[in-house]
Amino acid sequence: MCTYRTDKVEVTGSGKGPGGWFRLKEAVVYFDHPQHSPADHTLNIDFANRDLGPDSRVAVELSPESALALARAIQASLDAAPPGLIPR
Repeated sequence: MCTYRTDKVEVTGSGKGPGGWFRLKEAVVYFDHPQHSPADHTLNIDFANRDLGPDSRVAVELSPESALALARAIQASLDAAPPGLIPR
């Protein structure tokens, strides 16, 4: 079932698209039907910099299990960073 919830988050980082590396400005996260993945529903994340046009987008479609595993891995990696490197 689709949640119809979409969260937009300002991000600072880089992504690699057809034209090479570009600066990211936002991430859009939603749970919906995928465009490419064989799953019925996926957690979809679009990393983008709309100021640079449609080629400045990196999209991922993750199974719910993969999305949860990724969230745990991100949290574990940040928790393991040496003190002082990450503002808390």
